Amino acid sequence: MNTTSTPQNTRYVTLYLESNPNPNSLKFVANFMLVPEGESFDYPNVESAENSPLAQMLFGFDFVDRVFIMSNFVTVTKKESVEWAEIQAELKQAIYKYMQENNFAVKPEAAPTNQQASENDTETVKKIKGILDEYIRPAVESDGGAIQFHSFNDGVVKVLLQGSCSGCPSSTITLKAGIENLLKRMLPEVKTVEAEGV
Repeated sequence: MNTTSTPQNTRYVTLYLESNPNPNSLKFVANFMLVPEGESFDYPNVESAENSPLAQMLFGFDFVDRVFIMSNFVTVTKKESVEWAEIQAELKQAIYKYMQENNFAVKPEAAPTNQQASENDTETVKKIKGILDEYIRPAVESDGGAIQFHSFNDGVVKVLLQGSCSGCPSSTITLKAGIENLLKRMLPEVKTVEAEGV
């Protein structure tokens, strides 16, 4: 009698794809959390991915340009020289297999790339971080990216754009028309918003 059995160490995985405003990024959404709620991990290259076995595996594909992991999704940014139609099935299969084998997306001791509010923050910085958390972050996350507060000096707010937002053609419009307008309206001390390291 021949029966097929599922090995004990495999996990039930469903994985679906979501596009976002960045044509070079694709969001792979799992049916379980990959990292703790509110934490994000951004890997602009393989050298930065030493604490993420999943990102290291993805950088093994020569068409992968950037990897971003948050909540229950991983956003992969491809090189412009390839089309999603050529690579998305292969990438989805690799991510599916990796997750099915119960591997860590990120090592538990890894420090997230997002910063929480600090008691050393000025009142204005606390307000900026609060506005980013409440009004901006949910929309950016739904597009497969993240926004992090970088600094505030002389009326200039600097933010870090991660995941699909990094290098996205529409991120400048989002930054100026959306984020800057909202912050200026809610906090008169904010004069302009700039992206750091894009």
